[in-house]
Amino acid sequence: MPTSPIKPVQRCSWAGTDPVYCAYHDEEWGVPVYDSRELWEMLMLEGFQAGLAWIVILRKRDAFRKAFKNFDPRKIARFDEEDIARLLQDPGIVRSRAKIEATIRGAQIYLAMETAGEDFSAFVWDIVGGKPIQNKGLIPAKTPLSEEISNILKKKGFKYVGPVIVYAWMQAVGMVNDHAPDCFRRKSVQA
Repeated sequence: MPTSPIKPVQRCSWAGTDPVYCAYHDEEWGVPVYDSRELWEMLMLEGFQAGLAWIVILRKRDAFRKAFKNFDPRKIARFDEEDIARLLQDPGIVRSRAKIEATIRGAQIYLAMETAGEDFSAFVWDIVGGKPIQNKGLIPAKTPLSEEISNILKKKGFKYVGPVIVYAWMQAVGMVNDHAPDCFRRKSVQA
C-alpha cells in the first residue's frame, strides 16, 4: 500500500529553517504571556536586539539570563558600576553600556511601578484591551498602538522602547497574533 508523502510544516516565512528560530516560532512567538516578569524580560531583550537580528539575541538568551540573574528585577535594580564592568566583559551577551544601563533602569522602573501598586502585566494588557489582537493583514513594522505604548513606556523612563521594538515585543509576547494565515500556529495561538 503506497504511503502519501509527509507534508512539510507550514511556518511563517521569517522562521526559515534555522532550528533555533523554528523552535522559537513553534513554541513561543505569539503565545500570550501574562507573567509580569516574563513580559519585562522580553521587553529588555527586545531592547538589546535594537540594531541586530533577533537570532543573535535568541542564541545568547541563556547567557543573558545568567548575566542578568534570571532577569530578576530586584537583583538587577541594585547593579552598580562593578556589575556594569563585569557585563561589559561578558562575551555571551551584547556588550553595550547604554543597553546594560537601560536594563538596570528598566528594573528600577518595574519595581517602582510594583511599589505603586501597578502590575506590569495588567498595565500592558490593559492598553491592548486585555486580549490579543488578531492581525489579518500585512505585518507592519509598527502601528499606532505600538507608537502609543512606546510613548507611555518612554514617559515612565524606559529606554530602547521605540515603536518598532515595541511592536516586535507585542508580537513576541502574544499581544498581537501575526502568524501568517497559512502558518500551522495561527489557529492554536488564536485559540
